[in-house]
Amino acid sequence: MSTLPPRAGRRCHNALNPLHSALYFSPDLGKELGGIGIDDPTAAYFATRAAAMGAVGPGTVTATFYNFNHELVARHVPAVWDLASPGTVLAARLRAADSTLRRLLGEEVIASPEMAEAAQLALRAAEGCTRHARPLYAAHADLPVPQQPHLAYWHAATLLREHRGDAHLAALLAASLDPLEALVSHTATGKGMAPRWILASRGWRRTDWEDASERLRERGLLTSEGGLTEEGTALRAGLEEDTDRMDLAPYEHLGGAGVARLTELGRGFLGTALAAGAFPAEATG
Repeated sequence: MSTLPPRAGRRCHNALNPLHSALYFSPDLGKELGGIGIDDPTAAYFATRAAAMGAVGPGTVTATFYNFNHELVARHVPAVWDLASPGTVLAARLRAADSTLRRLLGEEVIASPEMAEAAQLALRAAEGCTRHARPLYAAHADLPVPQQPHLAYWHAATLLREHRGDAHLAALLAASLDPLEALVSHTATGKGMAPRWILASRGWRRTDWEDASERLRERGLLTSEGGLTEEGTALRAGLEEDTDRMDLAPYEHLGGAGVARLTELGRGFLGTALAAGAFPAEATG
């Protein structure tokens, strides 16, 4: 039995995660990765997110990222490690996170007591995370915590994001949703990324999307128009509830008052970042 209000952990995650994710859409990341020889945006994404695991092969990236076409992954991994080592990528990633946060939030927010407070709260929450069966979280948990508060906050948001993400993959497997079925059903909720963006960034073809949609229709989860049926809506809601349950520990560790305050601070930072153009319109439109 949780001591927190319903969905408190999910609300906190939703406040913190987008500011972490903004890095992957940032021109600063492309500049930093280009400076170490990684010019392809897809290769940069794979390297940036996988580097904490070391010089892994395509199978590990496909398994832990879940919804990318393995053919696309294998096109860039492990070749990307010939361009730059994981340690070099991680250093470039942190530099990009620094410049991205300074650009999106401004120097006043970066230096504020609220940022220092948010970093302390987020790191305290991350103390409650667990490594078992969470490969992306566990790899990032081995990295040192940056000293500057805004980077410590970003690091903690990364830990919390990957902890929840690893749990969510377990929920998808339990629901028998393959990578593309997961993407199609998520988009059908109205909260996912635009299909055109997904197909371009995840390496799938339109026929793959249509095939996955047909499989979901055969299961009674998707309507002929592409919306979720009542059963599909219930399945997606159940996925989030299962993920909440498996991701409860860090927020229980922080406690109700801490979670509420971290959510409040995170939402403030996120609002500032969104107003500064943190995400391209084509990703959500």
